[in-house]
Amino acid sequence: MSFRTLAGAARPLAFATLSVAIVGALVAPSTASASAFQLKENSAAGLGRAYAGSVTAGNDASVVANNPAAMSDLNGTYLQADMTAINFGSTFHGTATDAFGRPISGSNGGDAGTTLPVPALFFTTKVSDRVHVGASFDVPFGFQTQYDQNWIGRYNTIKSKFQSLDTTLSASFDVTDTFSLGASVIAEKTSAELTNAINYNTVGLGLIQQAAAAGQISPAQAQALAAQVGAVVPPGSDGYARITGNNWAYGWQLGAYWKPTTQDKLAFDYRSKISHTLHGTANFTVPDNVVALLSNPAVAPLLGGGMPFTHTNGTADFTNPATADVSYWHQEEKYGFGADVAWTQWDLFKQLQVTYANPAQPTSTQAFNWHNSWYVSLGGEYYLNDQLTLRAGVGLDTTPTTAAYREPRVPDETRKLATVGIGYKLSQHFEINASYAHIFVNKAAINGAESATLDTLSGYSNDYGNLLSLSAQYKF
Repeated sequence: MSFRTLAGAARPLAFATLSVAIVGALVAPSTASASAFQLKENSAAGLGRAYAGSVTAGNDASVVANNPAAMSDLNGTYLQADMTAINFGSTFHGTATDAFGRPISGSNGGDAGTTLPVPALFFTTKVSDRVHVGASFDVPFGFQTQYDQNWIGRYNTIKSKFQSLDTTLSASFDVTDTFSLGASVIAEKTSAELTNAINYNTVGLGLIQQAAAAGQISPAQAQALAAQVGAVVPPGSDGYARITGNNWAYGWQLGAYWKPTTQDKLAFDYRSKISHTLHGTANFTVPDNVVALLSNPAVAPLLGGGMPFTHTNGTADFTNPATADVSYWHQEEKYGFGADVAWTQWDLFKQLQVTYANPAQPTSTQAFNWHNSWYVSLGGEYYLNDQLTLRAGVGLDTTPTTAAYREPRVPDETRKLATVGIGYKLSQHFEINASYAHIFVNKAAINGAESATLDTLSGYSNDYGNLLSLSAQYKF
């Protein structure tokens, strides 16, 4: 068996390893505080009600981003800042095997969760009897997870970080005294970072298996060569990949707000999908024994004019989903209550196709096959006095993922929220709010998630979440 023949057989698995690493990094979704990597956390007052009535506003300037039509209720000029600490945990329980059925050594990854701050800032003002304008900055999508570096699923993921930052300009117009329309333009920057290990032992053994299946070597040669590869590149001869990607893109939003009675409010908001072409770079650490293999003069002509596991650029088309939200709110003198139903168009996320600057790496595709998700909530407020407001709510948030396609990057399942909150008016101009939510997450089964080198991870993740949100609003 010549060194040249082995190197020729090496190309498919080398390409696959690099391709899927880039795919996962350019868009790396995972669990956050809403379905998949969606975030609702831009309003402390809204969180206290589990976001029931979130697009009908009340006295909340977050409608600049959540439903521009509801700015019609905000008489004057408002400046509001919100900050939510998202604490979530995710612990994996299960097993992993390589492409040849051998157990992969390592831990279960520890707690992959973290605590992240999610900021939001809103400004809105009334410019005429019927017109309001506003601007906002918030984070509608984002997350971060990080497993132990030596965990059994390290070939699938170690660290994943993803976020979309939105700047929104909004306007509303009062068509009548009880009905208004609103619209927004959205500028969004999306960025991603990922690291994962690369199983070079499986790569080497896979090459031998492919060469034997193609008749390039005899079974006896394959057996002898496998013993040599096992000695030169034994299990645990891992490399690591770090990928980053980012892009600016633009979207829009439309809202409607209706007061059928003096005590009842109905609102609808639709936010468009925002399509990105993420541009990323990939950097790799490669063990010396693998470097020697790839840099051998006999191998270079067989790699299509390039070298795998070296710095390269990549691009991927990715779309943040469209959302639609319907809210109802009923107001009494001492209390108010409402409901929310929201839909997210995750079925756009069927697959991800990546192309590369390195000609040695062909276009690759990874399937996700997500489906649309729903969020429903009920919540209310009680006005203890003119200064103090108490809030509570419950919510249900369905997952877009399924066990057959669920990855450790996205150990997402259906969630249930229980929330409480408090608001205090220090003066006619200044108000503060604080809210807390606990998120109960269904056990997230992972039925054979495969890495680029066909290492298989099976088991389940136990997830939970805690949210603490604070806001300050000043009315001029």
